Amino acid sequence: MRHLRRAPARYALRHRTYLWLVDPDRLPVLPRPLRALAGFRAADHFTGRAPSIRAALDGFLAEHGVDLEGGRVVMLAHARVFGHVFNPLTLYWCHGPDGTPRCVVAEVHNTYGGRHAYLLHADARGAARVAKDFYVSPFFPVDGRYDMRLPLPGERLRLSVRLERPGAPPFTATVRGTRRAASVPALLRLALRHPFSTLAVSAAIRFHGVRLYLRGLPVQPRPGRRSRESAT
Repeated sequence: MRHLRRAPARYALRHRTYLWLVDPDRLPVLPRPLRALAGFRAADHFTGRAPSIRAALDGFLAEHGVDLEGGRVVMLAHARVFGHVFNPLTLYWCHGPDGTPRCVVAEVHNTYGGRHAYLLHADARGAARVAKDFYVSPFFPVDGRYDMRLPLPGERLRLSVRLERPGAPPFTATVRGTRRAASVPALLRLALRHPFSTLAVSAAIRFHGVRLYLRGLPVQPRPGRRSRESAT
């Protein structure tokens, strides 16, 4: 994962981790001794009140007039590790019953406990635009728009989110990765290489936030409660 900020101070960061690419209707269940290394809970997504992640997604889509009619969903997210999870961005590629892409849902979490979901109608290249409608970084106000490139992952993962703001250079986040089978040996290697992986993500966000603050970046006030979803 890479972030590049161009103004008011140039700042770049790079962080290595691993994500899960799963079907929320068939979430993986690890052998009991390893279950602390990966878990998925409906409480960690959308309103947190649905009986399953898929039910939560379908409820969100229904609010926006979208019915997948039982079509397949592919989800990219962090799993719970030793009881902790933090997902800055969870993606859901949604298909109709014939396999035709219907939409993409981008669910964003901030470090203040807030959640927000964007409904995206991406083109054939996975490109979509949406107005920013959620407070994420304390150094950016809630304005501008996101230009996203979110193609369905194949053997390679190549995602980008570019924040465009009036009169300011863009902020860009990219994610690159290689798809691997989720075997027990592979998971153990990743757990050893990236222990407490989701805790490390949230800690890294705070660490870099402190560094930017010490460099003099002005903090933007956090707005009041906003709606949880947008569409484009």
